[in-house]
Amino acid sequence: MTTRNHGSHFLVTMVMASVIQKIIPHYSFARWLLCSGSLRWYQHPSEEELRSLAGKQQKVKNKKDRKYNGHIENKPLTVPKDIDLQLETKCITEVDTLALHYFPEFQWLLDFTVAATVVYLITELYFCLAEPSGEMNISVVWCLLVLAFVIKILFSLTAHYFKLEEGGERSLCITFGFFFFVKAMAILIVTENYLEFGLETGFANFSESAVQFLENQGLESQGPISKLTFKLILALLCSLIGAFLTFPGLRLAQMHLDALTLTNEKVTQTLLHINFLAPLIMVLLWVKPLTKDYIMNPTLGKESVPLMSEQTYDTLRLWAILLLCALRLALMRHHLQAYLNLAQKAVAQMKKEAGRISSVELQKMVARVFYYLCVIALQYAAPLVMLLHTTLLLKTLGGHSWGVYPEEDVLPPLHVNSDTAVVGAAGPAEAAGATHSVAQLSVALRTVFSPLLFRGVLSFLTWWIAACLFSTSLFGLFYHQYLMAA
Repeated sequence: MTTRNHGSHFLVTMVMASVIQKIIPHYSFARWLLCSGSLRWYQHPSEEELRSLAGKQQKVKNKKDRKYNGHIENKPLTVPKDIDLQLETKCITEVDTLALHYFPEFQWLLDFTVAATVVYLITELYFCLAEPSGEMNISVVWCLLVLAFVIKILFSLTAHYFKLEEGGERSLCITFGFFFFVKAMAILIVTENYLEFGLETGFANFSESAVQFLENQGLESQGPISKLTFKLILALLCSLIGAFLTFPGLRLAQMHLDALTLTNEKVTQTLLHINFLAPLIMVLLWVKPLTKDYIMNPTLGKESVPLMSEQTYDTLRLWAILLLCALRLALMRHHLQAYLNLAQKAVAQMKKEAGRISSVELQKMVARVFYYLCVIALQYAAPLVMLLHTTLLLKTLGGHSWGVYPEEDVLPPLHVNSDTAVVGAAGPAEAAGATHSVAQLSVALRTVFSPLLFRGVLSFLTWWIAACLFSTSLFGLFYHQYLMAA
């Protein structure tokens, strides 16, 4: 039975790998997102158009032109900044995407995320219907691969800012990295009466299980790692995540402000505000006095009435995060179009200035906006993908459920039946030699790395990603609306 079940996981993986290789290059979600016709970009004016608007005619070269070192002296064309220039727009096509920076990374991340999410849904359906015992969930591997690709892309984007000598991007990134390290250390000190991640319980369970496992192997140990070292490693990881999410948060704030000016519909503006505040909503879901205690046991009169169980609240929290991620994905085009409109905004700002500008600088100013579209799209989508698949890992490894059941119907999600797992994995008695040893090791690892540990760590990381996004976007909102205006 176990071999057949693992064979089904292998089959799903092979089918999805074939889909990625054969179908996605022709039916790409990332390419559809950009090239479906809803996004329009501003084309830079040609030099002939600028000459015509500036009232200049193309000069014919003759022998009287001055020469230096065998080359004809051609002064660069300059035009008045208040030139009557109207940029032409064009829908993004597949041919246009060939010129976009980071388009292969953007396409790969989104298409692989779609494939991994489909694998996750299939395996969740399988585990819900078949209810296998002691079997590895292959979707965990896919989610971890997605997170690895996200970290790699965010690292690449951040490294690009580090290479810039001017602009202060490097200093800003380092400053936020130190800020988030201090913030993480402060958060990890806070008692779980206020922020209930389950880190303390998970680490205690991990240490006790690890000590017991080492004692069974004949080794004496006080634990694989101390609590201080554990929290220090977490704080360093949080600092790295915060540094990676600095510029995505700042960019989101600018796109949010620009997107609000693009629409007059109250419903769309409301959804944009909810989308901006979504990380704050996620952060508050783990603040015990404000949300969990109030929602689970609301006070009616002088008495508190239990409204739902703790398992139900955990499930609703997962669903809330998924809905907010879906909203952010649905509003992605609004934000990308707001970014593309920066070209027209830059030209309008230029017209208010005095002096002249070279045609090359004007063309670069307009063209640069479109060429970096995928960089902005990655800064918008990568944190969303990271948050989504961290939440999916939290559900699977943390032992949560997607269904909302009464408390008495919920099975203990953290219980591991070692006997059943060993028997199921060992198979017939004649093949119980090496297989039995592997099964024992598998059960031991599941006991040490229990759902309690994963629940605490992944709850904290999910909360931290949302907290970093809100902190950086809030700073970006303050920067773009007040500091830039000043």
